[in-house]
Amino acid sequence: MKQFKNLVRPYLIWSFILIVVPLFLIVLYSVTTGGNSLVNIQFTGENFKKIFEPVYMNVFIRSFKLGAITTGVCLVVGYMLAYVISRYSEKVQNILILAVTIPTWINMLLRTYAWISLLSDNGIINSLLMLLGLDPVTMMYTDFSVIIGLVCDLLPFMVIPIHTSLAKMDHSLIEAAYDLGAKPLTAFWKVTFKLSIPGVVNGTIMVFLLSISSFVIPKLLGGGQYVLIGNLIEEQFISVGDWNFGSAISMLLAVAILIMISIMKKIDPDENGGA
Repeated sequence: MKQFKNLVRPYLIWSFILIVVPLFLIVLYSVTTGGNSLVNIQFTGENFKKIFEPVYMNVFIRSFKLGAITTGVCLVVGYMLAYVISRYSEKVQNILILAVTIPTWINMLLRTYAWISLLSDNGIINSLLMLLGLDPVTMMYTDFSVIIGLVCDLLPFMVIPIHTSLAKMDHSLIEAAYDLGAKPLTAFWKVTFKLSIPGVVNGTIMVFLLSISSFVIPKLLGGGQYVLIGNLIEEQFISVGDWNFGSAISMLLAVAILIMISIMKKIDPDENGGA
């Protein structure tokens, strides 16, 4: 037991330094004024009130709008992909899930620049359109380019939870539904989809939270004009230097994440998916 404590102690120390201390500073900055200095700080609630100013509320509205669209697209595409994968043998499923996760091994910045080369006015897609005698289409610096980048980056986070629920599902329940006279669509909706709801909820929450807090993709594919919550936080810390307001936004996002996690726990408390 003593040896175990000796092994755990360094981990606890590093966790305290790298997790607890930064979180404490973010909480402290969010309720104080005085910039990035801890000297002569004053406690205040103005940082949170500032969030409700129209210019910042527009950022939140745009973030939730693009986040909702991204989540919806990922849900439709991800569910179909996860469902198809779950129909194969276990060995093939492992290979297909690996194929889904392989793009995440590549640096996100490189993947985003790849989309720039595809979607730009002189990019690959417009070059192919002109070869076919069609007019080029402006795709960069639009909602379309940002959503495409977010969907391709976050799709695995939707596919894997849904696939986990579908893979654990008892297929004899579907056979029983057919025996009772249910049509394929009815059996899918009443049995398959209901049993996969924990995976759907987990994937939806993860994709939504990651999409509204993303800052690299909106900055590059949106040309700097698509400021989302992640971009706003980055701007406050790096460009503006208002650490207090940036911390307040971060705290608001952290509370949203905690609420979402509690919802996930209530829907699937044992994390058993469709089992």
